[in-house]
Amino acid sequence: MAGRVGLVTGGGSGIGRATAILMAREGAAAVVVAGRREAEGQAVADECRALGVPSLFVQTDVTQEDQVARLVETTLARFGRLDVAFNNAGYQERRAPVETQDSGVFDTVFDANVRSVFLCLKYQVPAMERQGGGRIVLNASVSGLRNPNPGLALYSASKTAVISLMRSAAMECAPRGIRINAVAPGRVVTDMMLASGIADMSAVAAALPLRRMGKPEEVAEAVVWLASDAAAYIVGHVLAADGGFSAS
Repeated sequence: MAGRVGLVTGGGSGIGRATAILMAREGAAAVVVAGRREAEGQAVADECRALGVPSLFVQTDVTQEDQVARLVETTLARFGRLDVAFNNAGYQERRAPVETQDSGVFDTVFDANVRSVFLCLKYQVPAMERQGGGRIVLNASVSGLRNPNPGLALYSASKTAVISLMRSAAMECAPRGIRINAVAPGRVVTDMMLASGIADMSAVAAALPLRRMGKPEEVAEAVVWLASDAAAYIVGHVLAADGGFSAS
């Protein structure tokens, strides 16, 4: 991240927060934190600044095109460029049979997980192309790689769509100097995971190959690596940061 301007959506908590802070620790020139909740986002920006890295919180609903456009414009106006974007914002429905979900929940899941990614790419790609290149990482999920996931049909379908969107965009953008990849977290302890309706987290952890849940910081390491020069020959790839869940 040395000398690079990073942007993290959904940056106020969980994997987004951990990634923004790791970007700062890895020597980013600046870190832009985007999210809907101002207090959380400002706190993360403050943490980045405490590490000596200029940081800015931009209150953003990434399902709204005008707000995504403003986010990218604000980043460019403040820091002059956008080198790395982690499109992390997302939503998971409460665990329930598919026939009991309503169309409003469907819209919320697909707007947060798929429409938001499309809108971010729509504005990030031209900005990066104008400056000669960049790196984009999408937050997918092992739910998009390994099915079935009972009770999370909408979330699983949306994350499969994210992976397909990533692969197509990666093929389009690679010749223009923009590398696009995705990270697929497994069972990671975040607010979204805790709110998903799982009754016994200890049983979930015991069933994993490592016999424990993942930490947001461990996924952040994968994100920053994908955005680094060490991953310069990796394009259109889904990196499963899942403790072996998808292999078991």
